Amino acid sequence: MLFSSRLTSLALTIAVVIGAPHALAAGAAPAAAPAAAAPANAANIKAPLPLDELRTFAEVMDRIKAAYVEPVDDKTLLENAIKGMLSNLDPHSAYLGPEDFQELQESTSGEFGGLGIEVGVEDGFIKVVSPIDDTPASKAGIEAGDLIVKINGAPTQGQTMQEAVDKMRGKLGEKITLTLVRDGGNPFDVTLARATIQVKSVKSQMLEPGYGYIRITQFQVKTGEEVGKALAKLRKDNGKKMNGLILDLRNNPGGVLQAAVEVADHFLTKGLIVYTKGRIANSELRFSADPADASEGAPLVVLINGGSASASEIVAGALQDQKRGILMGTDTFGKGSVQTVLPLANDRALKLTTALYFTPNGRSIQAQGINPDIEVKRAKVTTEADGENYKEADLLGHLGNGNGGADKPTTKSKAGKARPQDDDYQLNQALSLLKGLSVTRGN
Repeated sequence: MLFSSRLTSLALTIAVVIGAPHALAAGAAPAAAPAAAAPANAANIKAPLPLDELRTFAEVMDRIKAAYVEPVDDKTLLENAIKGMLSNLDPHSAYLGPEDFQELQESTSGEFGGLGIEVGVEDGFIKVVSPIDDTPASKAGIEAGDLIVKINGAPTQGQTMQEAVDKMRGKLGEKITLTLVRDGGNPFDVTLARATIQVKSVKSQMLEPGYGYIRITQFQVKTGEEVGKALAKLRKDNGKKMNGLILDLRNNPGGVLQAAVEVADHFLTKGLIVYTKGRIANSELRFSADPADASEGAPLVVLINGGSASASEIVAGALQDQKRGILMGTDTFGKGSVQTVLPLANDRALKLTTALYFTPNGRSIQAQGINPDIEVKRAKVTTEADGENYKEADLLGHLGNGNGGADKPTTKSKAGKARPQDDDYQLNQALSLLKGLSVTRGN
């Protein structure tokens, strides 16, 4: 269960080198060294320690040890105090113990254990940001926006995200029951078995001759490279320049920042992709496109929705600002902060919000998201069979074609192989838009 990496708190790991200090967020920049993370304001550095509060802290700790109903050791109290410090800063800053830190590192490599759900917090409830494709969560029908109101019968309201995450983690193969509420309806239970999640971040195929489709489920270390390979294969399969491409970022919770930059760069030939602003020196970064264009300038439609977050919003924002593609779908999640992961001793780490990221035009997506150019909400696609219609060529004694062309009488259509666009309304609309653009451009 990917929790904390990209969006998981929705943190988008920008870990360029796993194990070294790295940053999360909608991608972030490599983390500053611990010394660089100190406040830049000299006045803050010289400020005296709040002795009254420190005395209160020590007194509370002593009272708990002396009077709590069960014995509590110093280590537990101090670790809980650290967690409290981080949890009250913002939803994405956290203290990572050895297991959490290891899970974060694994998630950026594309393999980890869990259910395959990205979660956030809304109104005190744990909310599904997006299920990851081909995982127990997606196979069980869990959807972005579902509220997890109970975990194995225990209510989640009032729990921190980390507490909920800890309860959903466990041994591989063990079953866990989530009680969900969807669109304000009645609660229902879903039972899943924890599994090793091996995420294939990029999938691609030809939808129709001339029209390619690339889906990115999340941004991992090698996602940029994989998208480059997918574009090359689509060109090869098509045999010529593409008439149009669809980049599907729906329910993509984010991932490695550098991967997001590389993906956007595959479609851009110049200009800014994203920049970040923060208080420490290493938190201010700028990423620009190089002249190479792996997409060969093919018309592009980008699909987004409320499950598109962090790194997905970086890509969508860059392509929208640079007028490179048409965004279609619904508003994105709105995570525009950068988390830096600072390794500590004993395989622990801090995940600390250190910056905000901005699109090329200077838009901050934090708590607002990206609006599509064309809003298309989810809908069901139904196909109706044609009635018994007849054409001129079916009539006895009809005249021949004035140019000598062959007759085209009514033929019974054969059921073809199911295609992704046949039952995905948003994808169907994106393909129709590309076809329209192709007609008007004379392709």
